[in-house]
Amino acid sequence: MRIIPAIDIIDGKCVRLTKGDYNTKKVYNENPLEVAKMFEDSGIEYLHLVDLDGAKAKHIVNYKVLEQIATKTNLKIDFGGGLKSNEDLHIAFNSGAKQITGGSIAVKDRETFEGWIDTYGAEKIILGADSDDGKVAISGWIEKSNEALIPFIKAYQKKSIAYVICTDISKDGMLQGPSVDLYKRIISECSNSNDTPLKLIASGGISSFDELPVLKEIGCEGVIIGKAIYENKISLSQLEKFL
Repeated sequence: MRIIPAIDIIDGKCVRLTKGDYNTKKVYNENPLEVAKMFEDSGIEYLHLVDLDGAKAKHIVNYKVLEQIATKTNLKIDFGGGLKSNEDLHIAFNSGAKQITGGSIAVKDRETFEGWIDTYGAEKIILGADSDDGKVAISGWIEKSNEALIPFIKAYQKKSIAYVICTDISKDGMLQGPSVDLYKRIISECSNSNDTPLKLIASGGISSFDELPVLKEIGCEGVIIGKAIYENKISLSQLEKFL
């Protein structure tokens, strides 16, 4: 199972929110590159970089931060937040993203999102399927769509999507443990042999090191860890040993 630390960016700074609420913003470091290098020094290979300004603005904003981390570390970065147009994607990949995550656009503009899959290949596109009480949440989690979570994922598996990040919003930033039952259900129901095999990345609520083997055991391909690292609930040396 891949360990994928998260860096969320507002005004070029490394921050965390609780349940996606911008009013709960807490700045952890003014220099995201410093944080990224710390991860890399601990043997971590992957980074989940989220442009929260972009999510609000509905277009890419913090691509310079992406570019800086991509050129000054060897981390493989997946980048998300406000990617809405072909131009946004072009900027993200040109700035060093290895993969991009599309959430709202996969609900609101399927044609464009499917065009990205065709243009860049499914390996480079991650489906953001964030759960608000079993429905897909969009627009920086401000809106709940009418899309039921599991049928939504399955529909994109048929379009050759493998990588799916699922955050249970009720758990995000709460440090109360991940939605293991939800992930079990997704993995079980999205394992049709005719569809693209699912690579589920768990996100939200990770609060202790002991939760990681559980997520690995149920079949998660990766886990995104944010606040637990910044609040010293999980140490980088523990992650190093796990890796």
